[in-house]
Amino acid sequence: MNLKETTQSQEYLYKGRIINLRRDTVLLPNGKEALREVVEHNGGVCVAALTDKDELLFVRQFRYPYMEELLEIPAGKRDSADEEPLSCGKRELLEETGAKAEEWISLGELYPSPGYCAEHIWIFLAVGLSFGEQHLDADEFLEVERIPLETATEMVLNGEITDAKTQAAVLKVALMKRQGKV
Repeated sequence: MNLKETTQSQEYLYKGRIINLRRDTVLLPNGKEALREVVEHNGGVCVAALTDKDELLFVRQFRYPYMEELLEIPAGKRDSADEEPLSCGKRELLEETGAKAEEWISLGELYPSPGYCAEHIWIFLAVGLSFGEQHLDADEFLEVERIPLETATEMVLNGEITDAKTQAAVLKVALMKRQGKV
């Protein structure tokens, strides 16, 4: 069965600093037209930074769209669509936590909301950590926390960690740890 939708036209409704919003007219597999609203984003990276004591580094910060503080692994957006995800991950880990890693392992890619958003999030595991000073952006306020991997896994399963990229990364690292891959 053909499932592909073919773009007929695109109209930008908004172009911003972080996102663009466009409305596309598409041709459906059955020959009818439909509208699709798409949020464009350069994508981002998240880093599951695992200490030698099997603790993950987390950041707690206020997330305006939800009007609450969230517990997340270090993450950030790519400066441009051309920025290499690994370079972004290294930069974000250093900026938010002051940590550098000796080894970086790709844990894959995540599409956070494929129904309307074209964002890609690359997930990395960072090990062999050393620590220095944070380099937060002027508008960035966060607290760094270290949480044992087993505790973080339970927090995901209990609904205490609600951020999707963090849930995926924590569970991937926990499974890799159980399989002896980390």
